[in-house]
Amino acid sequence: MQNALDFGNGWERYLPLVEFSYNKSYHASIKATPFKVLYGRKCRSPVCWAEVRDVQLTELEIIHETTKKIVQIPQRLQAGSDRQRSYANVRRKPLEFQVGDRVMLKVSPRKGVIQFGKRGKHNPRYIGPFKILKRVGPMAYTLELPEELSNV
Repeated sequence: MQNALDFGNGWERYLPLVEFSYNKSYHASIKATPFKVLYGRKCRSPVCWAEVRDVQLTELEIIHETTKKIVQIPQRLQAGSDRQRSYANVRRKPLEFQVGDRVMLKVSPRKGVIQFGKRGKHNPRYIGPFKILKRVGPMAYTLELPEELSNV
């Protein structure tokens, strides 16, 4: 199996660049980059971290290689993410029901809620089937529940 970040034998040298690439990439869940959320400003490239007056970078090759890897890493991370997404989506299928269909209701074992059968980890995860009375939203339905489940 090929490594997502196939940098040869010296892969551990590139871990800081992988971390940098991850921290400067936009995350939809937080609507910003992790670095911007933590520090309130954009992240500068590691090539530019050394101030010119403090340190002169003499090897142009190091700068070129680092810049190349910084471009390459997000592409490979995205490829790995896409591959995982495709694996997960193989088993997913959109569920859509019609009025009159009978469906199972997923229940979560919470304290204070009616116990269905056995207690603890042996408590059933689904109960039913129950008839769909009407569609409320794209994934929400009103079910015909028995009286003892009216508070669910």
